Amino acid sequence: MSGSFFGGSYGGDDTRLEAASRLECKICWYVYEPEQGDDYWQVPAGTPFAELPPHWSCPNCDGSKQDFLLLEQAR
Repeated sequence: MSGSFFGGSYGGDDTRLEAASRLECKICWYVYEPEQGDDYWQVPAGTPFAELPPHWSCPNCDGSKQDFLLLEQAR
């Protein structure tokens, strides 16, 4: 974990994620939607957050991947 980790942050812990997990940037509120992928970083649709490359960052504000917040899963 980094010094910027706080409760609710992904923090790099892939065990907390499911393939369809949605995560939100804590800086600009961009939501990574796995079914859409990420055009900016050329990430194909269907790519789970846990499988994003290590250098990936928020396409809106360049926020760190590990600082994204895990959103509640729909049941």
